[in-house]
Amino acid sequence: MYNVAQQWNRCLDVIKANVPTEQFDAWFAPIVAVDFDQENSRVTLRVPSQFFVEQIEGRYLNILKAALKKVFGENVKLFYKFNVVGHDDASAVEQTEAGSSVKLKQDLKIRKPRVANPFEREDVLEDIDPQLNPRYTFENYCSSMSNRLAVSIGQAIAEHPEVKTYNPLFVFGETGVGKTHLLQAIGIKLKENNPRMRVLYVSSRVFESQYTTAVQQKKINDFINFYQSIDVLLLDDIQFFAGKPGTQNTFFHIFNHLHQHQRQLVMSSDCRPSDLDGMEPRLISRFKWGMTVQLEKPDKDLRRKFLAMKAAQDGLNIADEVLDFIAANVTESVRELEGVMIALLAHATMLGQDITIDLARTVIGNTVKVTPKQLTFESIAETVADYYNLPTELIYGKSRKREISDARQLVMYLARKEAQMSSTSIGARLDRTHATVLHACTQVEQRMSIEKDFSREVATITANLMQ
Repeated sequence: MYNVAQQWNRCLDVIKANVPTEQFDAWFAPIVAVDFDQENSRVTLRVPSQFFVEQIEGRYLNILKAALKKVFGENVKLFYKFNVVGHDDASAVEQTEAGSSVKLKQDLKIRKPRVANPFEREDVLEDIDPQLNPRYTFENYCSSMSNRLAVSIGQAIAEHPEVKTYNPLFVFGETGVGKTHLLQAIGIKLKENNPRMRVLYVSSRVFESQYTTAVQQKKINDFINFYQSIDVLLLDDIQFFAGKPGTQNTFFHIFNHLHQHQRQLVMSSDCRPSDLDGMEPRLISRFKWGMTVQLEKPDKDLRRKFLAMKAAQDGLNIADEVLDFIAANVTESVRELEGVMIALLAHATMLGQDITIDLARTVIGNTVKVTPKQLTFESIAETVADYYNLPTELIYGKSRKREISDARQLVMYLARKEAQMSSTSIGARLDRTHATVLHACTQVEQRMSIEKDFSREVATITANLMQ
């Protein structure tokens, strides 16, 4: 008997080798092969929604077809199957590649979700202030491996709000990793594409304050009715609902109404749903209905991109080695990076100072709580040797070859400046005199003042030491 699932797994192996892991997990892992008609060489893939079809056709069709041809044969024909309405299998339709079937269009028209409310009003609701900061756009949101999946899903929601594959979207991560920016970027893009859409960003503390006021003024029904009228609700820092049963109960009813009527919810928290203490189990269960995605601490690539973007926005000319140094030493959050850049901007514009590694080191020390890395002579020697592709033992030897001698002098200079070692102690490690160490440090400083390339090398090695 032909095993279509087994053959599809072979296709997935081919695709996985050619697509980044986060993209594979987002777009291919949910797909199931449901049928292969050998007589007509026709394979049918079950996908979560038409949105998946659009993404695959637009971004991955060549890879998918190559994998199908390799496994199912050269003349294979591709069909997709998905439900028009949520989990309702009765609404399932088929669609060929690169085209929408007539039946699909008819079903979409017939099965357009309607609010199950006998008192539904047909008049158009007035627009509301979405409470969005225009600075927090996707264009200003730096992406790397640490946040790419979350950003991709956020963009998918913003570009295709009619598709509810990720409803609700629950974003979690530590403070300063970009949760608020992502929520607001989704809202801004939605409003750009559809200005009449009722989009609202609100923090949980503001929601709680509004709820308390509504209770005091006996306007709780008005409060609930307002939130149930929202098309896209962006709720930030939902962990602050913990231990507040009244607020949770009210939000539970708002959540149910919005979700039931195909409205999009996007929530953020500092931890995953299962780790939310003081939250009602029925709410936690609903938070898991859609997609849960983590924003991790910014990796070095993201930190470097963010610094370059901020420097360009602020009109600062900062050397690459200085940006590398900051990215290597400010690692906790984007907010800390922004604080460092603000301080550097002040030094550059108000005090007229050049932005050097020494200035960056001072600013970092004043702005960010940094646990100093314990540098040793051995770690300095290894870092310098690695940079110049030299065996470390040559640093300790007697060779007078230029490249080895230069590397040895740089080790002496860095040991004295960065590790605060005495000239006598450094000389003892290398079997050199105190005077030799002082001469080496002077030579390095002179070269740095006249050789820009060498100065950049020293800056890069210094940044590597701090990682």
